[in-house]
Amino acid sequence: MNTSPGALRDLAPGTIGMVLVGSSVTVSRSLVHAPLFATQAVRYAAATLLLLVFARAARVPILRPRGREWLWLAGIAATGLVLFNVAVVRGVAHAEPAVIAVAVASVPVVLGVLGPLLEGRGPRPRILLAAAVVVAGAVLVEGTGRTDAAGVAWAALALACEAAFTLLAVPVLRRHGPWGVSVHAVWLGAVMLGVLTLLTERPADLPAIGPAQWAAAGYLAVMVTAVAFLLWYRTVAAVGAGRAGLLTGVAPLAAAAIGALSGGGMPGLPVWIGLVVVVAGLAGGLRSPQQGPHVRKEPPRRNEPRQPKDRAPASP
Repeated sequence: MNTSPGALRDLAPGTIGMVLVGSSVTVSRSLVHAPLFATQAVRYAAATLLLLVFARAARVPILRPRGREWLWLAGIAATGLVLFNVAVVRGVAHAEPAVIAVAVASVPVVLGVLGPLLEGRGPRPRILLAAAVVVAGAVLVEGTGRTDAAGVAWAALALACEAAFTLLAVPVLRRHGPWGVSVHAVWLGAVMLGVLTLLTERPADLPAIGPAQWAAAGYLAVMVTAVAFLLWYRTVAAVGAGRAGLLTGVAPLAAAAIGALSGGGMPGLPVWIGLVVVVAGLAGGLRSPQQGPHVRKEPPRRNEPRQPKDRAPASP
């Protein structure tokens, strides 16, 4: 694998972020019987405060959105936060977490095609091939599991929302960076969920939530929202949406491992085969392009005029 130390540093935050996202599928099972919108509204309100404190401590300025940026950020909040969490919480009530995790693992195919197009270039065949390998391995890891028609529908919605979470951020990452996109998406999501709480639920039901459910919401607020958002958008800004999308194959692996540690039993042979396939796909898609041999250029002689250098073409 020909991946430079700098590339590994760029990919590491996104990898950790996807591990946290994978853990959220299992944790979300604790919230199936809790007031959905109210619990998530509290989660994102707490995450907003955490992000603002982190940004202040890191002395990172948070810019105010302008013009169409409001639409992109609102789209991230509506799809990647509100609808995605509705799909996950409602989905695990109709299907095993494996089914939802497999849907999320299919995101590389979507991002491998649409991500580069949004960035103004064509998708690389190597990324598309690697994305297909990652998805195949993820399916082997998780299997199909128990589900019904509603579970399949919620899984499909989770897939679309997870892709939108990354794709809609591409136009605003350049100006706002990972910090700005995370802060604005999270507080907008909290507002949307608060409105849905007032329209469809009773805020008075919040005191009925048990300690285990509040613990799950707290974990989602801190680790899966405040921390994972920053890590993920940092990698997207550094390597692009198409290449970063391959890392979503890590989420089902994390879900499988956490499921085993929480009493789900040791994975069988198909899971281990799928693990090897996912690692092979990630290695093929994330490695740096092969560099040609370095040719040393002789400096011009003193009695010869210096020739202008040809400008190197931009990397795709």
